[in-house]
Amino acid sequence: MDIILKYFADFNDTQLQQLQQLEELYKHWNEQINVISRKDIDSLYERHVLHSLSIAVLCNFEPGTQVVDIGTGGGFPGIPLAIFFPEVNFLLTDSIGKKIKVVNEVANAIGLKNVTAVHSRVEDIKGRTFDYAVSRAVAPLGDLWRWVNPLLRPGQMSEELPNGLICLKGGDLDKEITESGLKEIVQAWEVDNIFDEESFREKYVIYVPKK
Repeated sequence: MDIILKYFADFNDTQLQQLQQLEELYKHWNEQINVISRKDIDSLYERHVLHSLSIAVLCNFEPGTQVVDIGTGGGFPGIPLAIFFPEVNFLLTDSIGKKIKVVNEVANAIGLKNVTAVHSRVEDIKGRTFDYAVSRAVAPLGDLWRWVNPLLRPGQMSEELPNGLICLKGGDLDKEITESGLKEIVQAWEVDNIFDEESFREKYVIYVPKK
């Protein structure tokens, strides 16, 4: 938790309590349903919560923004972002039902009212549109864009970035970005320039605007 406070100083009491509860909850649920690797659970706040919040540093969602989290797994980046932005609505999706069970249990336990979690592939969502899509290490960029582009509406619900896809990725992404066909419009930021931590080397925030 200290590493979160190293970079953020403006959480209210409710947000602080919600963040503090995450460690016990994830350790409890991870023993039953493995949603976080065993070696990472002790680094929950750095490798999962803080990593997720790199999106919040780059894009300050306005109240009422609609965000879909693609392949949320145990709730990342969706749950930390929902804590950070209590007036933004988040739909967390995953194709694995037991992971959505964990997301719902965690969200309910900490009193998150702005999160809905559904057992579904994002490409199967019908009749809804969103301002932004977020994801972390789910699929190649080209696949992500193909799935979410039809669900994104044009506009700008943040002063920083127009509506679009914001995803967390790692490693050498040159080939992936080239193969996506999006090279001319992709923007990328190094996470270790946002948070000065060794674990974020070669990790990136990738953004594709909705045109």
